Amino acid sequence: MDQAADPLNPPPAPEPAGPQARWGQLYGAALPLAISTLARRHPGPVLVVPPAAAEADALEAELCFFAGDELPVLRFPDLETLPYDVFSPHQDIISQRIEALYRLPALRRGLVVIGSRTLLQRLPPGDYVNSGTLLLAAGDRLIVEDMRRKLEAAGYAAVPQVVEHGEFAVRGSLLDVFPMGSTEPLRIDLFDDEIETIRSFDPDTQLSTGKRDSIRLLPAREYPLTGDGIRGFRGRFRARFEGDPTRAQIYRDVSDGIASGGIEYYLPLFFETTATFFDYLPAGAVCVTLGDGLAAATEAWAEIEERHAQRAHDRERPILTPAEIFLSPAELEKRLGIYSRIRADRFEIPEGAVSEPIHNFGSAAPPELRLDNRAANPAHQVLKFIDGFGGRVLFVCESAGRRETLRDLLRAHDRELPVVGGWRAFLGGDERLAVAVASISEGLRLDGAGLAVIADDQLFGDRARQQARRRRSDRDPESIIRELTDLNPGSPVVHEDYGVGRYLGLETLEVGGLTAEFLTLGYAGGDKLYVPVHSLQLITRYTGAAPEQAPLHRLGGEQWQRARARAAKRIRDVAAELLDLYARRAARPGHAFRLDERDFRAFCADFPFDETPDQQRAIDEVVQDLREREPMDRVVCGDVGFGKTEVALRAAFIAVQDGAQVALLVPTTLLAQQHFATFRDRFADWPVRIELLSRFRSQKQSNAALEGMRTGQVDIVIGTHKLLGAMVEFKSLGLVIIDEEHRFGVRHKERLKALKADVDTLTLTATPIPRTLNMALGGIKEMSLITTPPEERLAIKTFVTEWNGPLIREACLREIRRGGQVYFVHNNVQTIDRVAADVAALVPEANLRIAHGQMRERELEQVMLDFYHRRFNLLVCTTIIESGIDIPTTNTIVINRADKLGLAQLHQLRGRVGRSHHRAYAYLIAPPAAAMTADAVKRLEAIESLEDLGAGFTLATHDLEIRGAGELLGEEQSGQIQEIGFSLYTELLGRAVEAMRNGREPDLTGPLEHGPEIDLGVAALLPEDYLPDVHMRLILYKRIASAADEEALRDLQVEMIDRFGLLPEAAKRLFRLTALKLMAAPRGIRRIKAGPAGGYVEFVATPDVDPRCIIELVQKNPQIYRFDGAHRLRFSVRLEQPAERFAAVEKLLARLYVTVEPVAAAG
Repeated sequence: MDQAADPLNPPPAPEPAGPQARWGQLYGAALPLAISTLARRHPGPVLVVPPAAAEADALEAELCFFAGDELPVLRFPDLETLPYDVFSPHQDIISQRIEALYRLPALRRGLVVIGSRTLLQRLPPGDYVNSGTLLLAAGDRLIVEDMRRKLEAAGYAAVPQVVEHGEFAVRGSLLDVFPMGSTEPLRIDLFDDEIETIRSFDPDTQLSTGKRDSIRLLPAREYPLTGDGIRGFRGRFRARFEGDPTRAQIYRDVSDGIASGGIEYYLPLFFETTATFFDYLPAGAVCVTLGDGLAAATEAWAEIEERHAQRAHDRERPILTPAEIFLSPAELEKRLGIYSRIRADRFEIPEGAVSEPIHNFGSAAPPELRLDNRAANPAHQVLKFIDGFGGRVLFVCESAGRRETLRDLLRAHDRELPVVGGWRAFLGGDERLAVAVASISEGLRLDGAGLAVIADDQLFGDRARQQARRRRSDRDPESIIRELTDLNPGSPVVHEDYGVGRYLGLETLEVGGLTAEFLTLGYAGGDKLYVPVHSLQLITRYTGAAPEQAPLHRLGGEQWQRARARAAKRIRDVAAELLDLYARRAARPGHAFRLDERDFRAFCADFPFDETPDQQRAIDEVVQDLREREPMDRVVCGDVGFGKTEVALRAAFIAVQDGAQVALLVPTTLLAQQHFATFRDRFADWPVRIELLSRFRSQKQSNAALEGMRTGQVDIVIGTHKLLGAMVEFKSLGLVIIDEEHRFGVRHKERLKALKADVDTLTLTATPIPRTLNMALGGIKEMSLITTPPEERLAIKTFVTEWNGPLIREACLREIRRGGQVYFVHNNVQTIDRVAADVAALVPEANLRIAHGQMRERELEQVMLDFYHRRFNLLVCTTIIESGIDIPTTNTIVINRADKLGLAQLHQLRGRVGRSHHRAYAYLIAPPAAAMTADAVKRLEAIESLEDLGAGFTLATHDLEIRGAGELLGEEQSGQIQEIGFSLYTELLGRAVEAMRNGREPDLTGPLEHGPEIDLGVAALLPEDYLPDVHMRLILYKRIASAADEEALRDLQVEMIDRFGLLPEAAKRLFRLTALKLMAAPRGIRRIKAGPAGGYVEFVATPDVDPRCIIELVQKNPQIYRFDGAHRLRFSVRLEQPAERFAAVEKLLARLYVTVEPVAAAG
């Protein structure tokens, strides 16, 4: 292969078992290029061993870029737990490991990336993965019960709905499963006992996305929890450890088939013999270690021995020796010694410096070519390099947006930059200059080969990398409350006609010889109400007070009507106030911002990540609001670290470009500092002046900022409550951005109200407090939800525990050992020094500092900056970090006396960790439940149960229940909301506003219009054998009953067939019945009843059907139709079969739709 094809041209790999070769002078991307070139030429796989798991992430992406599609790149990730830990890794990590073990033995050529510590771990024997793998294809025979047993034996968990690796669900003729190693879950559709189709589906929407020919089901664990596996474990456990084995929790758990935390460190007890990574690696592999990569393995072994010595005498959790679970460094060296070996270093190795053969590659450090948008020619440095270098240059941009920004800049100087698909495409082409999209952290320069690669960092500066993990379905804020999710027996619900009762479950009853399903509600005095499933739109989940404080009404009494009347009177006043607010906002001289599309695109291209779909939607909604004359008042709700700041940056850009000033108000000095740094960084290439107003600024700096704001020279000001001071004056304020409004006091909020009276307002929050939530749902504020976590951000493992010294030590050590940092929150300045001393005694290995709000400003700032720069690894602090600086390496937080903190605070604090792809841990330390208030217990239960990322909005609904739905337009509303529930309150409020807007007096005491009642004497339900999960049936009944139109009903029908299989007859009737309701409602029909001998249609007092149409119908067909009172039309006709009844009613409704003339013509 000639040098043109491979510019680095590395020497052949050394002989196996011979001395290792030394490679030097591999600056930047020259290292992955040299390794991938070696892999292309070598007949076997190439094992790449970086010192740390963190380096493996970036290296994998770079190897993929240089290797292209020709060579597979396999990654074997670390468990990310401490030796002898009591935690197990995340399922996604296990999925990646098992897939690698399955593919590795058959890997003839390619690249394998594994950290040196990970190489020490003993693994299951090779035949375990192969023999435990199931292969299925369309047309294969499959018995569902057999398959269920096989999946459970392979470690898959049966669940109602599949969302994570290692889960499966059986629903009639459908089998959903998320195979280990697969990027998406799969749905198997059976016809009798044959696989008819295999489709992939989206785990969020549960809808199919594509077809597959076959499916590969790898084991879901690295050990077998089958009958044989458990027997083998028990026998070896008894043989290995003395005494009564049942004293050990791990023995009892495994005996019961439970995979308890830390079971990975008992792996040898499941097998006759274990394997190592080298047993999976094919012969003929080359091993490339980066720098002194094996030194990390020696450090790891010392830690393993130390942790074994600490735990070796625990009789309730006996442990295996290090040699049983790990390879020693000496064994590792011996196993590596049989392979061909290369050590690769960044720097040049002088001749004679080492005894091994040396090859220096002659690569040079790539140049810094920062684009400078403030300069007359932003691309000056780039152009100078291109002209001076003379060779071929490939630019590698992180995103398509950045690629286009660069192309536009060079095009302005008559340099066309063609786009290529990747490295191999560039080498094979003849373009002197080109650009590709990929993720590489550094470029390279090869003067000898006349070739350079310029990475994104060199052009745009440092950035983090992330993509959307997977598309989340659209989430409507209101539906999160209104769907009856999380509804358990005993939960309070509101029936709009009968009041607040308790949900008792779904019940199937025989009524008039027909089987029907009902929602059973309990009321005061033991009364029960059975609500037909097709009327579930009458039911809403009660939110407005803690569940135990929800009222319980009596059926048939006047209590509910009185509560409704009281609420209605107050709601009418609120509606009037709301309309006044609307009118004043609409009449205000708002400003429609102009948008320079080209500049805005260039600004957006600087964003270092790919926008997630809902983040993009939030941006689009904010941009639309800004371009309209009516002042914006929008809330962007997204979990900590989900990208709200970027929404604010783009809004600020639009305002500033149109000549307006922007004020960003934040609750803490530290957050102001971080936002200031972020804004300065993102606006660095634009002529925008940004100032900071906080106690970290000198008086002179503050005065200069105030003067600039008054004269209009300052475009963006970021500040704490200092921004609300009397001295603050703006020349042309156009946009106010508020971060975490709930943390400002009442006095500040009043001043804030005055500040934002006539300007566009954007509020950012992670947990909307009830007031914000209510206003958003009441339609006064618009809300955008961001619920997609960043790529590879794992859910935060959360524990509620009493103070436990060994547990706290373990938590801190696990983080510190993997190179991370720890927050220890103690929110009491008086006792923080004593607690810090206790923590220091528990974890002497930690380098510990203290931070709280009463420290001198400069001192506090220095501590936080030192923590950010990783100069120490354990910060004992107050809640000052709640809205603090973003530190991705901090992935463990311990919160002392968590019972004293509010839910919003706890959620925010927990969100300070888990900002990378590592598993994060949160420990909430609290007294025993008996010593806490009921509210505190509920808060801790709520936050412990919501480990999901993007749970902030769901948390806010818990907050609604716990703290009461609160003040919509003032405190006095709480009582009404508590009496009738939040959903009904907002529905009545919406009706009142709508009526008054149209000049009508609202009728809030009469029954709500919920569409017609239709009784055709047919069984219409979702049968239990079609959909066994009660919870899922309940949600779908609610969705069917609440369908807005026939199109929504059709979409739901398609979704259910996709998810659960073809609809049984009773389910089809339920849909047909609901479709009839949708037809009857606009005609002003209250009730339809039909049976074997006919039936009747009952109209409301003033129906929308032309009465002449009905008269004509009766006159033309007197033997069938006749009037029965003022509002009822009877029809007499034999309708024995359900299908005949549906057809007759559908035909009648269609004719009622027709005007008099066509009916006459139809005769």
